[in-house]
Amino acid sequence: MATKAAHKRLTREYAALAANPVEYITAHPAESNILEWHYVLTGPPDTPYHNGQYWGTLNFPPDYPFAPPAIRMHTPSGRFRCSERLCLSISDFHPKSFNPAWEVSTILLGVLSFMTSDEMTTGSISGTDAQRKEFAARSRWWNSTGGGSTDRRLGGTHAPVPSSNTRGFGSIKAGDGGKRFQEQWPELDEENWKWMEMHRTNPQTGECTIIAADQNSPADVTTLGKRTGTITPAVGPAVVGGQAARDAERGWVGKNWGKLAIAAVFAYVIAARLLSDVNS
Repeated sequence: MATKAAHKRLTREYAALAANPVEYITAHPAESNILEWHYVLTGPPDTPYHNGQYWGTLNFPPDYPFAPPAIRMHTPSGRFRCSERLCLSISDFHPKSFNPAWEVSTILLGVLSFMTSDEMTTGSISGTDAQRKEFAARSRWWNSTGGGSTDRRLGGTHAPVPSSNTRGFGSIKAGDGGKRFQEQWPELDEENWKWMEMHRTNPQTGECTIIAADQNSPADVTTLGKRTGTITPAVGPAVVGGQAARDAERGWVGKNWGKLAIAAVFAYVIAARLLSDVNS
């Protein structure tokens, strides 16, 4: 149970966050426990996490702000181990280094800053930009389906699914069907389901099927259909994004080898002419 000081401090911080939102960050305490906060980080531009939706928790000690919270991220990101406590200077791993002047916004800005860096610590993992972009593309689906463990289907229907689901991106095991996320983020959950409807995302597998003839299909993906009226199995924006990520990971040399080859031939011709002039 929170002390009066902790309760007052966290109430004030929530009001401050609501009045002055921080870019890429949203957070609130659980209704039943002010010491349990839920946050969502939106991946900033120019990072592998761009537009990703990363849900996590801050568990504050009763004597906050004189001790730091335990920090966890539940959404797969390719940067942190899911639901594992993170060892950061602002977390409960380092209580002596915590500054009581730091607030929830300060803590979450620190998490976001660390996430977009390459520094390693307990709870972090090493991943490629391509992998992290694929996780970002699947983050909405993962949050609202519990990694594919939901029994809900597009259109609001329900169907039984196995209690142990190892299908889907990265063989993510069954979770709670997205129930916990929905409880804490009902508006975001609704947006995520609309996103899955728009992209024809299978809630149980995360795979997408684009109907080429459907005029309501997103303009950026309808061109995947080769013939009118055909159904094109596709990975949708999630895997298209992953392919782009893999292309990006090939590096500048891999993508510009043709230009480099032309430049090499041009340099060879110039060198040959200069050598011929010298010899003559």
